[in-house]
Amino acid sequence: MDQTCPKCGLPKELCTCEALVKEKEVIKVYNVQKRYRKLATVIEGMTKDVDLKSVLKELKHKLACGGTLKGTTIELQGDHKKKIKDLLVKLGFPAEHIEIS
Repeated sequence: MDQTCPKCGLPKELCTCEALVKEKEVIKVYNVQKRYRKLATVIEGMTKDVDLKSVLKELKHKLACGGTLKGTTIELQGDHKKKIKDLLVKLGFPAEHIEIS
């Protein structure tokens, strides 16, 4: 049951491909107004090399909100711009690459 990374060929425990991708990305966080004047927080700029489903699941769990994944864009229900930067840093994204507008 030895699982290896398809990109680098190393075992999954030693693979650093996802960490290297996280260092290069510029993430943009902003709010949009949806139907019935509801706010949604949009996170974009992540590539498919990052496990977006696990990032979405962790954010939804920590923020106690609903959300969805549309392509490479994460949408969370509610206004979470104040909290999102700390959570993304805890998930391994560098703080200087996160732009909040």
